[in-house]
Amino acid sequence: MGLLTPSGGLLFWMTIAFGVVFFILAKFAFPVILGSVEKRENYIDTQLDKAKEAEVRIAGLQAEGERIIADAEREKVSILKDATARGDKIVGEARENAEQEAARIIAEAKKQANEEKDAILASARGEVAKIAIAMATKVLRGQLSDSEAQTALQEILGDEASSEKA
Repeated sequence: MGLLTPSGGLLFWMTIAFGVVFFILAKFAFPVILGSVEKRENYIDTQLDKAKEAEVRIAGLQAEGERIIADAEREKVSILKDATARGDKIVGEARENAEQEAARIIAEAKKQANEEKDAILASARGEVAKIAIAMATKVLRGQLSDSEAQTALQEILGDEASSEKA
């Protein structure tokens, strides 16, 4: 008997041994193995379903996050517009108040300048009147001491009085 050609008896016993082992495996091992494979398959299917659900939830959350970010961006723009408008309004009010205050100060300065000008003019008129009186007094004293000058002064005053009456 050679290694490459088995004899009929060996072949018979090998077939019976294979049948017994196959029967034992089919009766006891294969159901356990198939049950484990089915459990594993069910577990994998369940996990795949959960992964798909998680993926859908993540996509929903991502869309929700993008919507929230867009809402926040719109709100930021709105707040910035409002703040800019308020700032412009405050600046405008401050400018208007400053212009009104400047106009009031200028009006007061003009009023004060006019009052000072009037006071200076009144003072100058008083001084001119005093100087004129002083000069007239000196001239009249000088002319009244001289009798010819007194006569000439009376004639001048007489002519003025008669021309004012006419």
